[in-house]
Amino acid sequence: MNTPETLRQAVAGALRGIAPEADIERINPEASLREQLDLDSFDFLKLLITLQETVGVDIPEADYGRVDSLDLLVAYLQRG
Repeated sequence: MNTPETLRQAVAGALRGIAPEADIERINPEASLREQLDLDSFDFLKLLITLQETVGVDIPEADYGRVDSLDLLVAYLQRG
């Protein structure tokens, strides 16, 4: 089962692959990941694809705006 903690670790791992210079521990879980980490659309798409592959939850393009923060992304993946 995917717990919030294991999902946060999966997100952190995916982010390290995309933005290795980012300080994952300092992310505000309620704020936009794209803004905090200066991710462009392609990087954000890579993040979501990586999570789809590692967690097994499909995130359709129509939902991309609903998973912009760490908390929203983890909640979405947990419901998945």
